[in-house]
Amino acid sequence: MIKKENFLNDIKSSSSIKVSLMVMKVIFKDSDKIVCILGDKSGEIKANIPNKNNEITEGIVIEIEGIKDGNLDVKKYEVILEYNISDYLPTVKRPIEEIMDEIELYTNEYIVSKEAKALNDYFFKNEIFLNKFKKGIGGVSMHHNYLGGLAEHTLNVMYLTAILCERYGCRRTEIAMLSAKLHDIGKVYELYYDGPFKYTNRGEMEGHIVIGVELIDKAIREKPEFYSEDFITRVKGCIVQHHGKLEFGSPRTMKMEESFIVNYADSIDATMNKICQIKDKTEPNNWSDYDRRIETKLYL
Repeated sequence: MIKKENFLNDIKSSSSIKVSLMVMKVIFKDSDKIVCILGDKSGEIKANIPNKNNEITEGIVIEIEGIKDGNLDVKKYEVILEYNISDYLPTVKRPIEEIMDEIELYTNEYIVSKEAKALNDYFFKNEIFLNKFKKGIGGVSMHHNYLGGLAEHTLNVMYLTAILCERYGCRRTEIAMLSAKLHDIGKVYELYYDGPFKYTNRGEMEGHIVIGVELIDKAIREKPEFYSEDFITRVKGCIVQHHGKLEFGSPRTMKMEESFIVNYADSIDATMNKICQIKDKTEPNNWSDYDRRIETKLYL
């Protein structure tokens, strides 16, 4: 596997470069050239590439030689087959296993009943699901849009849920905490994260809330006599209602104390993550660009 040493944001303009980049998007193609977006974990750039063999497609990694001058004028390139995908896609800053360990701490403290532990273990003791979850993204562009973002978001929602439950004396803290952990499990199948981030066909057709309820139903069918009707109703209710309002993509509005708490925790973390991303791009004591997610610009 080739180790990537040079990253796009480290390369100055008006310089000849040799660097490996992923094809993020193909904009235009004819028999002579291809116009596309190339990138790595540090950023993206528009590029003109000579068309040879019509082999440039989204998601491949190429080593290019060319000139960076605003855009990138590629003189020649070679396709790279062995690479570390985390070099080319944005990745969570904390080690993913550290995040998973912290999730486990909250799990052990709050998810203690037999049925809650059984439903948790159905997913998080399954290596296939767990590997998808650890790689998963929180969104394509809205929030936590980087590898490991799903796990980071889940941890933050569990943390905020625990605080809200304890501060306001939630009657069903375990349901709220389990639902906080499971609220976005549908994203492992809704979102594609093995290349340029995008929605899967299933994600476009169903969305992560519907997929999440389908996953819960599948788990329950394996032990139908094990789970009480109230437990099933409340956990599924939290997942269905966690976007809060119909206009925000929630099939139902919030109808339980637990679903209000999970919705608020989810919304706080998604919003603050977006603000953190805006801060990374804005110098102190300056206005940021307008952001659609928070519907304003920020004075930072």
